[in-house]
Amino acid sequence: MIEFRDVHKGFGGKQVLTGFSLEIQDGETMVILGYSGGGKSVALKHIVRLLEPDAGAVAVDGDVVHQLDREQLRALRTRVGYVFQFAALLDSMTVRDNVTLGLKRQGMDEAAQEERVREALALVDLPDAQDRYPAELSGGMRKRVGIARAIALRPRYILYDEPTTGLDPVTSAVIDRLIVRARERLGVTAVVVTHDMRTAYTVGDRIAMLYRGTIRQVGTVEQIQRTHDPVVRQFIEGRPEAEGDAELAFAGVGG
Repeated sequence: MIEFRDVHKGFGGKQVLTGFSLEIQDGETMVILGYSGGGKSVALKHIVRLLEPDAGAVAVDGDVVHQLDREQLRALRTRVGYVFQFAALLDSMTVRDNVTLGLKRQGMDEAAQEERVREALALVDLPDAQDRYPAELSGGMRKRVGIARAIALRPRYILYDEPTTGLDPVTSAVIDRLIVRARERLGVTAVVVTHDMRTAYTVGDRIAMLYRGTIRQVGTVEQIQRTHDPVVRQFIEGRPEAEGDAELAFAGVGG
């Protein structure tokens, strides 16, 4: 289980998370929705201590992440695969070498590494890409290699940061399918940060709406689709009103 406990985080005097609390249950895919710049990726980075909270805590399997020593943090990171927004592949390395980065840090022998690479690339439908370089790949293929690198670790958790950003609708649907496939075949718990409603509805078991630094609503896909919360409904319907108009209308202020 991953738990956010009243997490606060700010940068340069601007508060981004202001009491963020959320529980991600074992085996589920939790989607975190929210406006661009609203703190979704900031929240995600706390899980592997790329950021530390100003107040509150994040716990993974009961361990408070920011209290772990170096060895404990290293052990945690072996249980968590992280798919970065723009894949974060190293351009000077082949696909094979990018996928084996984490495996080498674990001290895995070369034969086992090769087997993991084959399995991971097959799972993302790139079985023949081992010797290619990132510059030779499309944006969607780079995202798939990023997923392969994460699943090669056979993690307990996978974190996806805006997995379909910058992709066309067809390629986005491919990535969505791979996220579902990883859950079904590997049994991982996943956290998906996105503002793409199609992705949210396709991959999510539950959806949490992040608004003004805290969770506005959390529920199943069906519950979110049927929500009466004006802010959540405005977001999922993609209506162009200025942020906060729905709250004012709901409160009886304005039109």
